[in-house]
Amino acid sequence: MGEKAAEVPHLRVLYLSWRDRENPEAGGSETFVERTAEVLTGQGHDVTLFTSRFPGADRETRHGHVRVLRRGNRFSTYLAGLMHTARHRHDYDIVIDVQNGVPFWSPLAAAVPVVNVVHHVHRDQWHTFFARPIAALGWFLESRVAPRVYRGSRYVTVSEATREELAELGIAPDRVDLIYSGNDQPENLEKYAVLPRSPRPSIVVLGRLVPHKQVELAIDVVAALQASGRDVDLHIVGGGYWQDALEQHAAARGVADLVTMHGFVDEHVKHSLLASAWVVLMPSGKEGWGLTIVEAGLHATPTIAFHHAGGPRESIVDGVTGYLVDDVSQMTQRTQQLLDDPDLRSALGANAREFAMSFDWLDTGIALEQTLLSVLGRAPRPVSAATSYRLGSSESSLPTPIGPDRESSVA
Repeated sequence: MGEKAAEVPHLRVLYLSWRDRENPEAGGSETFVERTAEVLTGQGHDVTLFTSRFPGADRETRHGHVRVLRRGNRFSTYLAGLMHTARHRHDYDIVIDVQNGVPFWSPLAAAVPVVNVVHHVHRDQWHTFFARPIAALGWFLESRVAPRVYRGSRYVTVSEATREELAELGIAPDRVDLIYSGNDQPENLEKYAVLPRSPRPSIVVLGRLVPHKQVELAIDVVAALQASGRDVDLHIVGGGYWQDALEQHAAARGVADLVTMHGFVDEHVKHSLLASAWVVLMPSGKEGWGLTIVEAGLHATPTIAFHHAGGPRESIVDGVTGYLVDDVSQMTQRTQQLLDDPDLRSALGANAREFAMSFDWLDTGIALEQTLLSVLGRAPRPVSAATSYRLGSSESSLPTPIGPDRESSVA
């Protein structure tokens, strides 16, 4: 009889994140927090999520078995989180500190180990959102102060691109665990597979409407296609304070009648739009992973994103599940290529679906649990082959890049 596997200990986990899934501005980072927290509770651990309040939000609630505490606004929640960590420093076994530009500085107050989660480095985003003095201070805190405060902490990130960026800040790669995000498969996925593609060519952009998502560039793609004699509908899904600016940009480019602003939609509408789209664009200048890309892949819809955005270099297999491009001109050319070539679009879509199906939140959560146990010096849970892939294996059964590399006639 083989040796009995070591019993995984019960952990009390404090998860610090500036937003939770109910926040109107929640995005991919918050999805990672929520899904991995759910898995941790499912594995028998206690998880408290400390986050910010927003208009209409309860101060305390539960997301499944996860206790949610909301204190402070989007700025003051960091101080509130640090104070909570100090007051309850003996009530938790480990802290997971999500660094969205600025972390919660929890090592200054915690009596237990801290794991720092970074989706991407905000070098460029500081100057997008803030005036120069504040932007310079933010980048100084992120690039100089945070690495010193967290010098004794393990890091987790969702892409090799971000691990490379962290190395540039002096954080050794062997201190950074790579754990890819999972993928939310809708109930009855197959019912979306029978939905027809839209009669007219259609493009979907899905995400928060904020400046650094660069949704204007998708509008520019539509304007270029229209100028070349191709009408295409653009569906922008998501909300945010930048919506008015996008509507003005569409009007200025003369394509307001081709652009539909859907705002926030429920899961059924989101998946229906992704399933009926011909192509998905991700014009964002920076992404830690690109959750929308694998969500679209579930519906055999290929995505085009920027190579320099970081995470999409791993959530897209270039020329196999979609395309990576260098600028808006190339994005326009690749969009036209996919819209004009149904066989190529179908082949990339089929590969995108196969690739997307390999990502699972259970594996992601188990991989995060492995990191927590390792930091605490506890025996890990046996790791499945799928979870090993989550931890950064580069092996793939997908074919090599396919399709003709035709020149586009779009000006």
